Amino acid sequence: MRLPWNKDDDTADEGPLSLKKAPTTTVDDTETESETKGSAYTAGKGRPTPSRREAEGRRRGPVAPPPTTRAEARARKKQLKSSMSREDRRKLNDDRRNQRAKQREKMMAGDERYLMPRDKGPVRRYTRDLVDSRRNFAGLFMPFAVVLIVVMFLPSIAAYANFVLLAFVVLMAVDAVILGRLVNKRVRERFPDTDDTGFRLGWYAFTRAMQLRRMRAPKPQVSAGDEV
Repeated sequence: MRLPWNKDDDTADEGPLSLKKAPTTTVDDTETESETKGSAYTAGKGRPTPSRREAEGRRRGPVAPPPTTRAEARARKKQLKSSMSREDRRKLNDDRRNQRAKQREKMMAGDERYLMPRDKGPVRRYTRDLVDSRRNFAGLFMPFAVVLIVVMFLPSIAAYANFVLLAFVVLMAVDAVILGRLVNKRVRERFPDTDDTGFRLGWYAFTRAMQLRRMRAPKPQVSAGDEV
């Protein structure tokens, strides 16, 4: 007779502290898992994938340090050209020519990245706009110089050329003083914290005013008579 408080035979055999057996993975199970994931499955590499730049750097090998002198730079340039074919040299020259043309185009447009150090900054840009918006007497210097050279070959008029030249120089000096004072005053009003003022800024404005409008670099961004 089986009483209710008696345990089953299997339970009695296990004992009160028996632990369940952990499931074991066999070779067949691993093969089945690999087949389930497909042939495209690959195990992890355990390291990050290198970037394209790092991979190209390994293929090229170590990069030579930049030249420290102009002579070394010329020697490297000569060595590079000697190892290139004529077609490669022509292509390299064309690429450099196109690159210089693009840089000059952006410089003439006033792009700060391609300007000369003397032309960079908001103060210099504002100064150029002030000069370009004004009709400057100093801008007649180059046409006047050409006319003066021609006149010097005419003895009948050459005697009066010196007086005309002296008067022109005086008028140009007066215009330069007026322009310098105007530029410095307007710059101090617009940029009170700047130290780029005085004779240096006035001379920068005067040298730009002496050039013909179409020959100024960077190109004028405002028209003559515009309010700046």
